[in-house]
Amino acid sequence: MGYKTIAKNTLFLYIRMFLVMGVSLYTSRVVLHTLGVENYGIYQAVGGIVEFLSFLNGALSTGTSRFLAYELGAGNFGKLKRTFSTLLSAHLLLAFIIVIISEIIGPWIISNRLILPEQRMDAALWCFHISIATAFFRLIMVPYNACVIAHERMSFFAYISIIEVLMKLGVVYMLERCPYDKLVFYALLIAIVQLGILLAYIHYTAKRFAETHARLSFNKKIFKPILSFSSWSLFASGSIALNNQGILLLLNTFYSPAIVAARAISIQVNMAINQFINNIRTAVTPPIVKQYADGSSDASERLCITSIQYTYFLMLMLCFPACLVVPFLLRLWLGDIPEYTVIFVRIIIIQCFFQVFDSSLYTALYAVGRLKENALLSPLLGFIQFPVIYLLFKAGHSPVVLSWSNLIVYAILGLIVKPVLVVRVARYDWRNLYVMYKKCLMVTLAVLPIPIYLYWVLEMSSWQANIGMVVTTLIISVLCIYTIGLDRAMKNKVLSYIKNQF
Repeated sequence: MGYKTIAKNTLFLYIRMFLVMGVSLYTSRVVLHTLGVENYGIYQAVGGIVEFLSFLNGALSTGTSRFLAYELGAGNFGKLKRTFSTLLSAHLLLAFIIVIISEIIGPWIISNRLILPEQRMDAALWCFHISIATAFFRLIMVPYNACVIAHERMSFFAYISIIEVLMKLGVVYMLERCPYDKLVFYALLIAIVQLGILLAYIHYTAKRFAETHARLSFNKKIFKPILSFSSWSLFASGSIALNNQGILLLLNTFYSPAIVAARAISIQVNMAINQFINNIRTAVTPPIVKQYADGSSDASERLCITSIQYTYFLMLMLCFPACLVVPFLLRLWLGDIPEYTVIFVRIIIIQCFFQVFDSSLYTALYAVGRLKENALLSPLLGFIQFPVIYLLFKAGHSPVVLSWSNLIVYAILGLIVKPVLVVRVARYDWRNLYVMYKKCLMVTLAVLPIPIYLYWVLEMSSWQANIGMVVTTLIISVLCIYTIGLDRAMKNKVLSYIKNQF
């Protein structure tokens, strides 16, 4: 796998990301205003129940992507075909199990634990049932999605995103003109969109990838190592679900749906930012796995560490300016800003810098196929965090404590836990990691002073001041990354590219 192919795939993913992000920003604004803060919070809370109960799928999807990519790298088509068939059968079974459990547990939680207006209880229950169908379609799509990623057909993600955003724009158009209960109608339209995306994946993979033509079957010998591999992700998936959807439910047991809406908005920002991380990871992970499977462990390590460093630089260029002008951006995006949204978003942007190291170094463990240690250590912090937040809420503390606790957890994971694991488990050279962290820190320290000084001395109420702050910070970031962050070879490539363009 050449760097040009990785760059091409990453470009497709970024085109997809900007397209999806642009439409998501618009649709989120319209949905928030059309549904209202209360209904938006209800939708996030009841949908969070289904997402929380679907954490098993998160664990199995990890093994799905890894083993399909591994069999492609090994060149064993017969086993690849049997692997896909087994994984599809497993996801279908899991989807039905999650639907049954959700229908048993969910209505009781909504009726007895969440703080919801009495007059919206029926609508919340209908929204919940429809959200189960949406989750069902999403679960079945996982093997097809993993197949596309394993084959590195990243252009498909860009094309399917055009269909997806057009459908979501249609959702917004229909929602504004809906004469029925808007909360229920919105949940129904989202379910229809998810079904359409699933059918598009099935059609594309059936035409392009022969392994998807296999009859539905279940091979115990194939599934056993996948289950063993994925079982170590089960603990992690449970921790993630507990501290995302679980926190939303916890919020709604102590605070109104409006606070849930503010937190949900910050999570949406987090998801949008993490697309920058995930796009590079999605493009780089298959070659990292394939290089390791081919015996080129040193090349796999170099590719992983290089991708982390440049991902961090991209995040610094885009997220640091955004963090300084959060109120301005939220006013452009949402108009009226729910209480606590600004502080939630600022903290979660800072958290994303640590997530770069946490999620990207996980790729090294993923390629080696050793998730045991990470699955025991990393989620432990998350499971400790949840009861701590519960006790803080119980003692009457502000909901902002959950954002600070998340930030602390990801700082520990990205700076301590993951580096130790990749050295001990994946046998990475600690000196290479040290150089990577040192460069990221030096660039960050060089970028921070001037923008922070300008932020404190300038009046940031006008749009001119906010745009000036963004432009100034971006220029400083680019200069510091070029002079400090890039090595001589990369600088020469950048200069050569600029000369060729002009």
